[in-house]
Amino acid sequence: MDTGLLLSFLALDLLLVCVPGADWAYAIATGVCGRPVVRAVAGLVAGYALHTVLAVAGLAVLVAGSPGLLTGLTLAGAGYLVWLGWGVLRRPAPPGADGTGSHSGLFLRGATISGLNPKGLLLYLSVLPQFLVTTGDHLPIPVQTAALGLLHMACCAAVYLAVGLGARAVLGARPTAARAVTRTSGAAMLGIGAFLLVQRLATL
Repeated sequence: MDTGLLLSFLALDLLLVCVPGADWAYAIATGVCGRPVVRAVAGLVAGYALHTVLAVAGLAVLVAGSPGLLTGLTLAGAGYLVWLGWGVLRRPAPPGADGTGSHSGLFLRGATISGLNPKGLLLYLSVLPQFLVTTGDHLPIPVQTAALGLLHMACCAAVYLAVGLGARAVLGARPTAARAVTRTSGAAMLGIGAFLLVQRLATL
């Protein structure tokens, strides 16, 4: 693939990934609670790996063309965010309270958050195709799609690891501030989920 095209996609993708959202909220909440950030971020990246596989297989376009399926995925993702955010608000664990060996569900939670994130699907449907070269002697479209998907996953891993580990380093020794940030992260997940629910239901 053209190096300039890859760099352009990387710049835009980093800009999008650096915009706080549900993924950020989950990484921050994980970090300030002393849970394994790497495991949580691996889950988030796995969710985007699913989006990449769907895009490579052409299933993402099929989902986009099926309003009922897209609505179902959006409602499921939004509902999960509301449930998870409410749980964080009710029980904001103090830093280090859960140790590093517990919560094997961190990976699955992360994969569910990003895998059901409508923003992730829209990224693969509206942004990524703009960087695919369909004319001339170039790599097949599925290969180009996979390459851009892997680049997006790498950006997510780098940014979310920095966010989660940074939150732990800055707030780990400040229990009161950590609880406040954890509650804010929970409120963000709940708010994003509620917004998506209202937005999608309003279109039915």
